[in-house]
Amino acid sequence: MRTIHSLITAGGLLLLCSSNAFLAPANASRQAKIFSRSALPHVRQKETTKAPNNRASSSKLAATAERIPEESSGSKWRRRIQSLIPEPQERKKLLPLAIMFFFIIFNYTILRDTKDVLLVTAPKSGAEVIPFIKTYVNLPVAIGFATLYVKLTEWFDHKNIFYVCVTPFLTFFTLFATVLYPMRDILHPHVFIDAVASQLPLGFAAPLAIVRNWSFSMFYVLAEMWGSVVASLLFWGFANEITTVDEAKKYYPLFGLGANVALILAGQYNKWVSRQRLSFGPEVDAWGMSLRFLMGAVLASGGIIVGCYKHIQDNVVPTLQSTKDAAKAAASSPPPKERKRMTMRESFDFLRNSPYIRNLAVLVISYGLAINIVEVSWKSKLKQAFPDPNSYSSFMGNFSSATGVVTLVMMLVGRVIFQKFGWRTAAMITPTVLGATGLGFFGLSIFRDALAPITAALGTTPLMLAVLLGAVQNIACKASKYSLFDPCKEMAYIPLDKDSKTKGKAAIDVAGMPLGKGGGALLQQILIFGLGSLEASTPVLAVVLAAVVYFWLRSAQSLADQFDAAMSRDNK
Repeated sequence: MRTIHSLITAGGLLLLCSSNAFLAPANASRQAKIFSRSALPHVRQKETTKAPNNRASSSKLAATAERIPEESSGSKWRRRIQSLIPEPQERKKLLPLAIMFFFIIFNYTILRDTKDVLLVTAPKSGAEVIPFIKTYVNLPVAIGFATLYVKLTEWFDHKNIFYVCVTPFLTFFTLFATVLYPMRDILHPHVFIDAVASQLPLGFAAPLAIVRNWSFSMFYVLAEMWGSVVASLLFWGFANEITTVDEAKKYYPLFGLGANVALILAGQYNKWVSRQRLSFGPEVDAWGMSLRFLMGAVLASGGIIVGCYKHIQDNVVPTLQSTKDAAKAAASSPPPKERKRMTMRESFDFLRNSPYIRNLAVLVISYGLAINIVEVSWKSKLKQAFPDPNSYSSFMGNFSSATGVVTLVMMLVGRVIFQKFGWRTAAMITPTVLGATGLGFFGLSIFRDALAPITAALGTTPLMLAVLLGAVQNIACKASKYSLFDPCKEMAYIPLDKDSKTKGKAAIDVAGMPLGKGGGALLQQILIFGLGSLEASTPVLAVVLAAVVYFWLRSAQSLADQFDAAMSRDNK
């Protein structure tokens, strides 16, 4: 309980610590100047009482007064450099946490790029399948897992839930590359789906493609779930439990530095695998061999992730000072009364009635909704430009590497933003970037005919220009998400009580993002059926994107006020 209490108390100190850390060098400089000024009247007193040595005394004291700001400036830079290096006690947990996050993002990058290639280039499939699978498969699976996770917290010890959740992911990805994909022609019901499709309108081709390529659809869903379950729920939930708010303020933005190196390496690894496919003979299933390379890397990284988690649980958690304090408090005080467990309905009612959780959910859902509205339109053009799986995968590898480079820069900038401007400003940047770049992408699609002379002068086609601008839009949005949006979201969880943190994080992280993406996909389906195509829906999607960004910004402002209020309560 003391650990939980310290996390709740620390949450309120986040913005205060951030502002104090930024102002410390300036305060030190001002104190040095005040000290130097206070010494000057003393000089004048000595000048009147000791006239023969007044020039020597004045010169010595003036030199001292001039040296003080220089010493203060040097100590300022030393403090800044030392603030980047964790203390020995902090390094014991922060280093394995950083390694875990590195390989989680490495796996997620490979899985994210592979799932698009598999499903979009599958037989009788395409980018039109994405809205349907997000709505009718991703969303129910995510909600079901959120429900299951609450039960897992009751059935298993908290430290064992990580193993229970990660093992099925690694098992499936291994079986997919070694069993399901090689046997796809036997397992996929092409003949049956062709018979059904002949009796239905053409509009059902996309949902039927999900069933036709069901193993690819399973891969797509679990690859999406890896990001929300393993990265958002399991890793950040575990990190929040063993990390204080001061450590989070200093090191959460820096966690992303290593993670985005993983993003770059995963993109280059994907590109290297794509080049290897070109060296295979025609008798070899090149894409099948590539899947073995890719999933082998995922399995190896998963082993490192599990090993780091076990190391922290066995060797770091028992030595944390907060754990020792909690044990002492438990020994000296009567045991707390057993808390009545909440039912699923009571849990979601509790979350729904919490304005803090509700605003946090709006942020997550808005991001999923907004990014899906733009991303699906971009992937539709990407499929037209790169119909071959090899070229598609190679482009996605370059895209991931570019995302990693830009995000690395944003991580460095993000640390300054958090320290200088605080949580509120950092939370407002991602919706602003997404709205501006997304509307620019839609503007190019809407006014492509008017811009045709410009594209011709640039030596490209409207399609390729749209692909490139869409890539820039996605890179900018993902960079701001990884460097600012995710740290803001995780810091916002720290002041919550145990019920809100456990059940709220499960509902928001696991169901919130798919709910946003599923909502965007459902909107796209309605527009496609109503207007005939995704291209014709572009003006409506642009208006919806502007509305989503507006409500996102309002919720971020409201959540910032509540976060500040929590800080004030904890400081009293």
